[in-house]
Amino acid sequence: MSNSSSFNQFLLLAFADRRELQLLHFWLFLAISLAALLANGLILSAVACDHHLHTPMGFFLLNLSLTDLGCICTTVPKAIHNSLWNTTTISYQGCAAQLFFFLFFISAEYYLLTIMCYNRYVAICKPLHYGTLLGSRACAHMAAAAWATGFLYSLLHTANTFSLPLCQGNALDQFFCEIPHILKLSCSHSGYRREIGLMVVSGCSGFGCFVFIVFSYVQVFRAVLRIPSQQGRHKAFSTCLPHLAVLSLFLSTGIFSHLKLPSISSLSLDLALSILYSVVPPVLNPLIYSLRNQELKDALRKMMTGFFSGAVKCRLSGA
Repeated sequence: MSNSSSFNQFLLLAFADRRELQLLHFWLFLAISLAALLANGLILSAVACDHHLHTPMGFFLLNLSLTDLGCICTTVPKAIHNSLWNTTTISYQGCAAQLFFFLFFISAEYYLLTIMCYNRYVAICKPLHYGTLLGSRACAHMAAAAWATGFLYSLLHTANTFSLPLCQGNALDQFFCEIPHILKLSCSHSGYRREIGLMVVSGCSGFGCFVFIVFSYVQVFRAVLRIPSQQGRHKAFSTCLPHLAVLSLFLSTGIFSHLKLPSISSLSLDLALSILYSVVPPVLNPLIYSLRNQELKDALRKMMTGFFSGAVKCRLSGA
């Protein structure tokens, strides 16, 4: 029986065998990663620099952008490197680090989205208590709890997964290191059951968050429908739509990817779904929030105008 220590690297799933397609994937992932870095970087700068966005939602949006940046920087750079240099390898330590940080950022993002749902619930259903329930200290504590929970979640899963002996080779049917594909290589039934137990506990926690989200939005919609004016209802709904869109994208792609029927599973489908839940949300989330948030759009416009006017002044003074 081979132990996991006998492997010093894993083989990731290649996007294509033809060199032309590999280079196409290189440029595509490079463009996606640069778009995600630019979009999330702009939101971080806007929230940090504009005092109108120093609100609970702005604070949580800043944290969400950090998790999006973390997700895209964990999986995509290695895929870009492998496509460019025509290789599929990742070191054992690199795989462990990739798994840890991906789980850390993706779980922290889910808990942050749950907190942002609570923010919408308090803002619409309990507006008179908004300042008390979502003060600066309470927001900091909730964000810290989301990050700490994500850290603990990723630490437990990574430590258990990489303590398992591997005897089924070292080829992963995924373009990044992910728990289900590593477990397929394991030959330890007790360790496998332990990881399944951890997944069940994590699933219960995630389901609890999901129930809380559904309950909160039921209350929010009931409160919105009681608003007498159509303009008031439209304004209240418009503050919820970005969060609902981001949450739906996050949950639908993740759930379908991991809970789909084995009969419809294939390498190409698994690859497409993994890209949908690990790469696409960090790019789309900033666009969704900026399109529906007028204060954020104004802050971005002001920041970009100041940047370009400053660049023009520097060029004129240099001339």
